[in-house]
Amino acid sequence: MRIISLSLVVFVAALFLFGGGCTTDPYTGEKKLSKAAIGGLIGTAGGAAVGAAVSKDKRKGALIGAGIGGLSGTGVGYYMDRQEEKLRQRLQGSGVSVTRQGDNLILNMPGNITFATNSADINAGFFDVLNSVVLVLKEFDKTLIDVYGHTDSVGADAYNQTLSERRAASVGQYLIGQGVDGRRVYTQGFGETSPVASNDTDAGRQQNRRVELQLAPLTQ
Repeated sequence: MRIISLSLVVFVAALFLFGGGCTTDPYTGEKKLSKAAIGGLIGTAGGAAVGAAVSKDKRKGALIGAGIGGLSGTGVGYYMDRQEEKLRQRLQGSGVSVTRQGDNLILNMPGNITFATNSADINAGFFDVLNSVVLVLKEFDKTLIDVYGHTDSVGADAYNQTLSERRAASVGQYLIGQGVDGRRVYTQGFGETSPVASNDTDAGRQQNRRVELQLAPLTQ
């Protein structure tokens, strides 16, 4: 899996920002990349996995070293409780499920609403859902974000692996483009190796085609 540095993402985003690829939110006055600019950013990144400038294993040290304090004790559970509540409110009726596993949260984004068949381009209708996720992730900035891509077993193993990586990268790059700190984001594709249902039925294959966001607290 290839890793794209944070500096490249920031550089490309800056080109769009100062080259007319940004819009102004009429409610907040905040400047952010337009959907068209996001598409260009994703295309420029070439489908590489987002790992910021550090590996997954080194994220915690890098973030704490940068002055982003970690959580501890009972504060961890309370922090994740609040984040879970906000996500459930914003994602109600979106097709994205929120599952709690200990102190971690799993957002399951089914492939049928996220991407077209055999494509790593995010469906235009899904941007608003991702924007809702972004709002929560920016509020809860002590959360590490793993973006995992999965496919069904139809097609060649190598093709499915690459597609899962590209889809995870697309979601990760979108989050960063909308203002989520890239040092918090890690992406990985699993191809067809981690099914959650049988690949022998259409319904099962549909469940297996998904992107998952695993959200974990940044602890001391």
